[in-house]
Amino acid sequence: MKDMNILVINCGSSSLKFQLINSKSEEVIAKGLCERIGIEGSQIAYTPAGGEKIVTVTPMENHTTAIRLVLNALTDEKCGVVKSLDEIGAVGHRIVHGGEKFASSTLINEEVLKAIETCNDLAPLHNPANLIGIRACQELMPDTPMAAVFDTAFHQTMPKEAYLYGIPYHYYEDYRVRRYGFHGTSHSYVSHRAACMLDKSYEELKIIVCHLGNGASISAVKNGKCVDTSMGLTPLEGLIMGTRSGDLDPAIIEYLCNKENKNVHEILNVLNKESGVLGLSGGFSSDFRDLEKAYNEGQEKAVRTMKAFAYRVAKYIGAYTAAMNGVDAICFTAGIGENNPLIRTMISSYLGYLGIALDEDANSKRGEEVLISTGGSKVKVLVIPTNEELAIARETVELVG
Repeated sequence: MKDMNILVINCGSSSLKFQLINSKSEEVIAKGLCERIGIEGSQIAYTPAGGEKIVTVTPMENHTTAIRLVLNALTDEKCGVVKSLDEIGAVGHRIVHGGEKFASSTLINEEVLKAIETCNDLAPLHNPANLIGIRACQELMPDTPMAAVFDTAFHQTMPKEAYLYGIPYHYYEDYRVRRYGFHGTSHSYVSHRAACMLDKSYEELKIIVCHLGNGASISAVKNGKCVDTSMGLTPLEGLIMGTRSGDLDPAIIEYLCNKENKNVHEILNVLNKESGVLGLSGGFSSDFRDLEKAYNEGQEKAVRTMKAFAYRVAKYIGAYTAAMNGVDAICFTAGIGENNPLIRTMISSYLGYLGIALDEDANSKRGEEVLISTGGSKVKVLVIPTNEELAIARETVELVG
């Protein structure tokens, strides 16, 4: 492994997460978050390895200003971790949507930027912000190689029967309306890590990865390739999520438009931002820590919400077991998957037909990498904390070489 420092950038519409990772040791040298970019009250939180978090409230009119603040923090005489930007060997950028154009990560040039831009209408909240982050880094680090790592790339191995919708085929031909899937970097990292934990060949396993966070998705990984995933053209499809509805009858949209006297855009906003566990709980919370506490207190709003969430996950696990004609391992990851033993128990209660039995002591752990199924369980169940930043850094090193 080439020894270099990789800066990983993840730009949102008004935020920017970053980590500086050493490629050889894979240690995080520094990390942080810029918030409220372009909004009053913007701030940068910066944490050097082994040091205290430093929060600075400062104006950030755009992402270029935010990137400049990040680079200044990394090279600061007192709290910086590198003496100059020359010590940063490459930058890896998370890109949400690569459409069908990108089946793998790639080094960034003008042609690649134009291709990413053509996918903007597929991810209007994310791709433009990702592009702004790239342009900002190019302006401030013009001689540093940069890589684009796509959320959608891992899922490009899906067969047509998995990614096509039951709509007129010309919509796919004309507009590329199909299932793309997201969280690909996480699904790739976790499925590879599962093979390592089980000491088995990645290419010989059937793995189901449950990425359960505020955004949630499931993937079926057969013999080293993704063959299906729950999110679709957009991240709205699939599981019930923090504020997203997940799967529903499309006719509901027209029905609610008529009942509420709202347009399609307004109803889609409800489905994206006011639904999911937040909506099911009557607006109580989209945070599973709140829901778990209320569930244990017997509050009906939390009981119905947690049960619906677990049921939908279990249904997808069953579907993907059928899609792969079996399963060797089921992995839980992301904020809920890693930290909520109750949800893991509720989901697993549907999986007795697979010969699954949980080890209660192992399952009680939160945020740890652990095998939570018993020795006699026919299917292994694992908790694997995801590490998308490390996965992006690894992909970047491979490309830079």
